[in-house]
Amino acid sequence: MSASKSESATVMMQTSPLNFRRLVIWIGRLVLGGIFIYAGYSKLFLPNFLWSPFFALKFSLSTNLSNFAFQVESYKLLSPAGVSLVAHTLPFTEMVLGLLLLVGWRLRVWSTLISLLILGFLGVVTRAYLLHMDINCGCFATPEPLTGWTVVRDSALAALAVVMTVFAYIEARKAHPWTASR
Repeated sequence: MSASKSESATVMMQTSPLNFRRLVIWIGRLVLGGIFIYAGYSKLFLPNFLWSPFFALKFSLSTNLSNFAFQVESYKLLSPAGVSLVAHTLPFTEMVLGLLLLVGWRLRVWSTLISLLILGFLGVVTRAYLLHMDINCGCFATPEPLTGWTVVRDSALAALAVVMTVFAYIEARKAHPWTASR
């Protein structure tokens, strides 16, 4: 009888709705999804006070995308066509990926893409920092100088994204706790 109780307790612990991996996935989805949505939104819609003193131009989508293109170009990695492509697609991509991560549909796919994107950001930011480039990070709409803190922050976000992705793959191999057969 005691072996049966011990066995059922083990099964309950393995199939409980909340465990450490699911908690990390949940936190990662909220944090990274929110950051990606805000990053894309801020690049598109928040006024950039660096370029235009006129109220109407501060909220212009094309002006904000041009300002973001200037920030992308300052990294000195892409051709003019590449800069334009990144500046005009990245904010929308960030918002869509952030929303898909929050929703949780096809989590392994979107968490993998977000992990790759953040690792790419980390590589670019680290390169610029090590080359002592005095540029704006370009992460959000507010002017933010590229510092060691930017590298540390992006490293922490990359670690969270990778751990969340690995845990999403591990959890996908297991039966869902609410549909597991008894």
